Amino acid sequence: MRIGIDLGGTKIEGVALDASGDVRARQRVDTPRDDYDATLAAIGSLVAALETGAGARCSVGIGIPGTISPATGRVKNANSTWLNGRLLKEDLAARLGREVRLANDANCFVVSEARDGAAAGRRLVFGVIVGTGTGGGIAIDGQAWTGPNAIAGEWGHNPLPWPRIGEWPGPPCYCGKHGCIETFLSGPGLTRDAGGRTPEELATATDVAGREALGRHVDRMARALASVLNLLDPDAIVLGGGLSNLPHLYEAVPKLWGRYAFSDRVDTPLLAPKHGDASGVRGAAWLWE
Repeated sequence: MRIGIDLGGTKIEGVALDASGDVRARQRVDTPRDDYDATLAAIGSLVAALETGAGARCSVGIGIPGTISPATGRVKNANSTWLNGRLLKEDLAARLGREVRLANDANCFVVSEARDGAAAGRRLVFGVIVGTGTGGGIAIDGQAWTGPNAIAGEWGHNPLPWPRIGEWPGPPCYCGKHGCIETFLSGPGLTRDAGGRTPEELATATDVAGREALGRHVDRMARALASVLNLLDPDAIVLGGGLSNLPHLYEAVPKLWGRYAFSDRVDTPLLAPKHGDASGVRGAAWLWE
């Protein structure tokens, strides 16, 4: 039995999977924002509840919105900034009384979708997380490629390419820079650009201002993903995170990214996740495969 946990900026979701990969228990709780100790406690309570539901003691794999630095063993690059600089793996192991395995949440997502999800059978897959933040992961033959600095796929902290008037230097980012892709494409970035309306509200907007905000978001995503196409030329790109539920993205973005990609045409598909919100937790559980 394996537990997978997706530690997000607004929610913590967990599942317990049996040997066949079937869900035996599932639960979601709110993330205690800006409180490290409360986050540890929430994960501990979630694991206990899942093990009660599954009726067994389980291994624990966790996808985090950042990564573990190979240099220090501490969390780095998390947009859930209260995790940065912390010995999260060791602290969770002490709380849970067992070894835990941690990986970047986008890596967990892309492995899940590359193995038996929307991009199954495709060799090089780029997975996108667009939610509270904007991250990415790379899977090659179903395995996550992390790189020597554990930052492979982190496109969200490159500058938005081909900036328009008014987009440069861009909004400040938690990483200390301005104009990162994340500040434009994330849910909070879209909400800020739309004058406070959420992505869910914009999805059904019929007014001019709402449609223009969505149009700017589509064009920015097309430019940002064209830079991925130019660098990796992946066999598929799969969207994840809360904004992957916006159906217009799958048609509108590929119509535009050919304008920016360094190619006469683009055959790479932009895919919706087969496993939806469960991809991250499934990939985290597979850290113990």
